[in-house]
Amino acid sequence: MSATAPPQIFSARRRPMTRLRMAQLQQRTGAAGYLAEDAAEDILDRLSFLRHVPSRALVVGDIGGLVSGGLTALGAQVTSSCPLDFAEEQPWPHSGFDFIASLFSLDAVNDLPGALIHMRAALAPGGLAIAVIPGFGSLPTLRQIMLAADGDRPAPRIHPQVDVRAGGQLLQRAGYANPVVDSRSVKVRFGKLGSLVADIRAQGLGNVLSDPGPPLGKAALKRAEAAFAEAADEEGRVTETFEILTLSGWKL
Repeated sequence: MSATAPPQIFSARRRPMTRLRMAQLQQRTGAAGYLAEDAAEDILDRLSFLRHVPSRALVVGDIGGLVSGGLTALGAQVTSSCPLDFAEEQPWPHSGFDFIASLFSLDAVNDLPGALIHMRAALAPGGLAIAVIPGFGSLPTLRQIMLAADGDRPAPRIHPQVDVRAGGQLLQRAGYANPVVDSRSVKVRFGKLGSLVADIRAQGLGNVLSDPGPPLGKAALKRAEAAFAEAADEEGRVTETFEILTLSGWKL
């Protein structure tokens, strides 16, 4: 009996286009990269706490090379791969790593359990994998703004999001030992809706749904701007929240 194919929630065409746009935007001076910076610091701190010093590591989606640089400083041989040309839902082309880090490269795959299984298969026995993705509760302000913009006919705008419990179940299903899942909040203040959208695009977190909904027309954009202004504080700024979900597990 053949396995049932996963639902195609995300577009195979839009996803690489979004990654390519991210790569291009990251070449600009001052491009937003604070989520990758936060994730990189956290990953290196976890390795230090666990006293896990990799000798051979694979890093996927490392904007700015912060994780790769930190691992190299520890003496690891690092293979760095851009999500633009890395097919996470297929058997990974490299194996035998004692550490794998994936930064925001698994949040828009249609077969997340399969991708985690392929990640585990690329580990050497005793190896550790850490995956960082936007988690449940991310972008609550933008969600409300988009609902106001769409009016009586809301369209899909925000990706489905994984929470801590589901993350643990995914790791167990993929066969990881000693799975650990936790979530933390990164809060960022914005003075303009355009700045929020620009930061999301620059960090590769734009809409890649198979059914992304229609583009906002002039009237809808005006409603979105009004909703942003309504949500602003006395300084005219809105605080948006990125929930960062970190999944980690070992291969015995």
